[in-house]
Amino acid sequence: MDLVRHKRAEFAKLHTIKGAFLMPNAWDAGSARLLEKLGFQALATTSAGLAFSLGLRDSSGSLSRGQVIDNAGAIVEATNIPVSADLEDGFGASPEDCALTIREAGQVGLCGGAIEDATGNPDQPIYEFGLAVDRIRAAVEAKPHSDFLVTARAENFLYNRPDLEDTIQRLLAFEEVGADVVYAPGLPDIETVRAICSAVSVPVNVVVGLSTANFTVGDLSAVGVRRISTGGSLARAALGEMIRAASELRETGTCEYAANAISDADASAQMRRISRMVM
Repeated sequence: MDLVRHKRAEFAKLHTIKGAFLMPNAWDAGSARLLEKLGFQALATTSAGLAFSLGLRDSSGSLSRGQVIDNAGAIVEATNIPVSADLEDGFGASPEDCALTIREAGQVGLCGGAIEDATGNPDQPIYEFGLAVDRIRAAVEAKPHSDFLVTARAENFLYNRPDLEDTIQRLLAFEEVGADVVYAPGLPDIETVRAICSAVSVPVNVVVGLSTANFTVGDLSAVGVRRISTGGSLARAALGEMIRAASELRETGTCEYAANAISDADASAQMRRISRMVM
C-alpha cells in the first residue's frame, strides 16, 4: 500500500474508534511538524491561519483555491500523519466548483476535506437548502478514493441563525448524499452537540476554541462526538502572543515577554527533532 492510501486508511480508522480523537489545525509546514511531534494522530488545515500568515482577513474570497490547495499540499509533504483540509465553500457556488476542489485536494495527498454551506454574501449568508445538498453530493461523487473523507459543514450558528432544526435537517441531508463526517461549527452548549450526535449516523466533528463554550474532550466524547478540531484558534493564540509581545516592546520599551518565550536552544532542539521526523 502506498503512503497516501495508508494515511487514508488510518484516517478512516480513527473515525471508528470509540470516543473523540483530536485533530488540531496547522497553518504551515512548521506548525504541522510541531503538532505531529506532540503526538497528534491527524491534522487539519486552517484557512484562517493561512490568511493570517499572509496578512489577510479570514473572510470569503481572501484565499484562492490554488493558495489553499498548495498550502495543504505543503502540510501533507511535511508530515507522516493524515491531513484533512479546510476547503471553505469549495471556492465557488456551483456543485461543479465543489467537485473540482475535492479532485484537486485528492491530487496533493489529502485524506479528506470539508465543504461549508456559507455563501460569503452577508445578505444571504447560507446556501439555499437544495443547492447546499447538491454541492455536497457533487463533492462526494468527486472523491478520489473511497477512503477520502468528505466533511459537510452547516454554518447556521456562525451566521446568527441558531436554528437547530434546520441545521440537523441539513446534516441529515448531507449524510444521505454520502458525506462521511458532518460538522456544525459554533454550537453554544453540550446539549446542542448531543442533539446533533443523536440525530445523525455518521461521525460528528466539533471545533473547540471558536467560542466561549468551554467543551472538554471528555464532555464531547460522552455525548458521541468522534472528532475534535481547533479551527483557527491555535493560529490566533500564536498571533495573540506575538501582538502582545511586540506591543510591550513598542509601548513600554521592555521585553518581559521573553521570559515566557521558548528559548533559542529549545527552539533549535525542537526544529532538529521535527526535521529528523521527515527525513
